[in-house]
Amino acid sequence: MPPAAQALTYRPLVGILFMCLAHTLFPVMNGLAQLLTERYSPEQIVWARTGSHLLFVLALFAPKHGARILITNRPGLQIARSVLMLVTTTLFFTGLAFLPLAKVAAISFAGPFFIVLLAWPMLGEPISGHRLAAVIAAFVGVLIVVRPGTELFHWASLLILGSAVTYAFEQIYTRRVAAFDRPETSVVYTPLVGTIVLSGIVAFNWTTPQSWGDIALFLLLGVLGGLGHYCGAKSMTYAPANLVAPFMYMQMVWSVIVGYLFKDTWPDWGTWLGSAIIIGAGLFIGIREARGNNQLHT
Repeated sequence: MPPAAQALTYRPLVGILFMCLAHTLFPVMNGLAQLLTERYSPEQIVWARTGSHLLFVLALFAPKHGARILITNRPGLQIARSVLMLVTTTLFFTGLAFLPLAKVAAISFAGPFFIVLLAWPMLGEPISGHRLAAVIAAFVGVLIVVRPGTELFHWASLLILGSAVTYAFEQIYTRRVAAFDRPETSVVYTPLVGTIVLSGIVAFNWTTPQSWGDIALFLLLGVLGGLGHYCGAKSMTYAPANLVAPFMYMQMVWSVIVGYLFKDTWPDWGTWLGSAIIIGAGLFIGIREARGNNQLHT
């Protein structure tokens, strides 16, 4: 029998902390993936990312939960999440080969605002005037970062923007399934479709790892990604999606640090300005939502 529906506990600070941890781990994973794009195809990197993620979370959770970890009350939602994560990761890692890490992070910040837009029709979380204003401001920030129509525009920016859209859908489904499945089950299903599909594709586009160091990097992609997605799924069990989503912006700080350490790159003025507008809009939503939720729970 599937497990009973999970009761969500409203603990916003815990949810925020889990989201911050998730978006500290992701920039390190992205930096490692960017190093690997110099020697390996996106398909192989995504396959390593999903496959090692799956092995890691199974090793971490299967001893305690056994085969029950695969039992879900909402198999359709879990499979949809997994497909969306495959598309998101493929678009993201392909674009990552062409853009500085900080710019990639800045564009991906559109994701939380897509969540705000989608949370109304899909989760019943209404979009107020201040949320809509923040979404508009965020898109202005994204346009400043991407700068379409100028010589600074790169087509790979559209891949990152597309990954932000699919990631927003995945986060909405994560929130919906959180009421029915434990986070451990969700984090196992996240890489499942990608591992199965890409195992057949990568065989025709395989490059043997050049060193044990590269093998370690491939494995770390899954470990960091698995932990990151577990923290993200856990955060959704403690707070609404539109409350914790703005704290994804922790990723910008770490993306700048990782980009400088790994590739000796530094964001240009447009990336800084656009990021500031996007982050400001996100924090505005977060503060307003936190105040509103505190009033509801006092």
